[in-house]
Amino acid sequence: MNIDKAVLTFAGFVVLLGLALGYWVSPYWFLLTAFAGLNMIQASFTGFCPAALVFKKLGLRSGNAFP
Repeated sequence: MNIDKAVLTFAGFVVLLGLALGYWVSPYWFLLTAFAGLNMIQASFTGFCPAALVFKKLGLRSGNAFP
């Protein structure tokens, strides 16, 4: 698995987790989904993604979006 796939997988997991927690626990958890979406938009413009930095330090190989 490369960094690009790991970031997409993690983002999808965070979105689904935020939706589930927002539905079953508290509507405030929908803010987690909003944060994940805003972070994905920001990363598409700037190329900076904190999750990509973490995955790089964990030893995953580079991808096309996050070299």
